[in-house]
Amino acid sequence: MSKIEEKVYEISVPFAEEAGVEIYDVEYKKEGPDWFLRVFLYSERGITVDDCEAVSRKLSDKLDEIDIIDTAYYLEVSSPGIERVLKTARHYETAIGEPITVKLYSAIDGKKNLTGTLDKFENGVIFMTAEDGNHYEIDKEKTSQVKIKFEG
Repeated sequence: MSKIEEKVYEISVPFAEEAGVEIYDVEYKKEGPDWFLRVFLYSERGITVDDCEAVSRKLSDKLDEIDIIDTAYYLEVSSPGIERVLKTARHYETAIGEPITVKLYSAIDGKKNLTGTLDKFENGVIFMTAEDGNHYEIDKEKTSQVKIKFEG
């Protein structure tokens, strides 16, 4: 996380807790000519528009007050979505037993993409059972992206 993302995360936590949700992730990035500050909320019960609004209003006021971002930006507060990306140990903990897709920097068994079930995450290692029944222990550092796989 960048320093701005870390600071926004810190500032957001009390507002999220008050709304009964968690801060899942924070992104601050430029898209075309515009900057976007995105705060993603998580709850096992799901995220509602009311949750987003509650956090957004308080966070927006606080960001205006402390003025840590010197460029114009759009603030977006939302759910990370069904196919949320797993980045932190907490993300992996909430996804145990879920179907996942793992993209690798280097192939394992001739594959750079694996799909299966997240069995465990421990000490930076992803334990998964692939769709073909094979078991893998993959160092998180060897992955370019891990996300929940939606099975609709």
